[in-house]
Amino acid sequence: MDLVNGVLNLVAPPFTFFTMLLFLPPWIFFKFCLGILHSVISENISGKVVLITGASSGIGEHLAYEYARRGACLALCARRESRLREVADRCRRIGSPDVIVIRADVSHAHDCKRIVDETVNHFNRLDHLVNNAGISQVCMLEEADDITTLRPVMDINFWGSVYTTKFAVPHLRNSCGRIVVLSSSASWIPLPRMSIYNASKAALAQFYDTLRVEFGSDIKITVVTPGFIESELTQGKFLSHEGKLVVDYDARDMQVNLSPVMKVERCARSIVKGALRGERYVTEPGWMKMSYVWKVLWPEAMEWINQLMCMTTVGGDSRDDTFGKKVLDISGAQNILYPQSIQSSEMKVD
Repeated sequence: MDLVNGVLNLVAPPFTFFTMLLFLPPWIFFKFCLGILHSVISENISGKVVLITGASSGIGEHLAYEYARRGACLALCARRESRLREVADRCRRIGSPDVIVIRADVSHAHDCKRIVDETVNHFNRLDHLVNNAGISQVCMLEEADDITTLRPVMDINFWGSVYTTKFAVPHLRNSCGRIVVLSSSASWIPLPRMSIYNASKAALAQFYDTLRVEFGSDIKITVVTPGFIESELTQGKFLSHEGKLVVDYDARDMQVNLSPVMKVERCARSIVKGALRGERYVTEPGWMKMSYVWKVLWPEAMEWINQLMCMTTVGGDSRDDTFGKKVLDISGAQNILYPQSIQSSEMKVD
């Protein structure tokens, strides 16, 4: 066995290099041509059934509007029923022929089964499953006296998607449907104070990449890896080290600091367009793809930048006075980099 591994250690690098040199250019050209074709001919979602979790706000809410404009029937799920009904009413006004609202908590497997069952019982089919529900945590690992208080991040972000997918698979096979899953660029960017959140999003990406192999052509999968998008997260709504949902603008500014925040409408439009074109991955804003290149080719530089911007304190005794936040406060760049909606202080915790 050691001999075999030794031979592979010698052979694998040159084999990989020459294989890439030979096959990668024509494959890139093929993908380019396929992308042009898909930009002209995409899936018609009109009359099909789309189930969206976490649809009461943020990206999930605006994904519902984008599907509604294209004539899809919608099943909208979240914990805040009153807010869901407002979203559903707007979806009906802008083009959805039928919308149902399901109050549920995706961290519970029985709720996820009920979501799928109610959707299929009402519409008799399921074409797109959009796993969007998620929360974030902002605290250092050592600040959590009881680490189990951070379990909801993994329960909602990862297991909520796993549960819903498990129960939806038979129906998606019948319709040759699609799963759209909201991972994050945080799955490869080591943002401090968000270790559990980052891990949950990395787990999602790997889970659905594996399912893509298992499902083959029966069920298509689009993995979405957005950067900072206008949402409750970029408004400062986080799970604290005590396991409570809080709104903390200082924590938001420490994490986001000088990164531009994309308008949620544009992000949702790109996600739905990408899914209907059959794209395997959608990253918005597009420049965030380059951060993955940095991660692969020069991970030390990425770690150093995050350490400087999010961890290094400048002046004062507070750990909130990080370099990135200090530059943001002094320059007033927030007015340029952040949409008006997330500069508001009218955020509620519910």
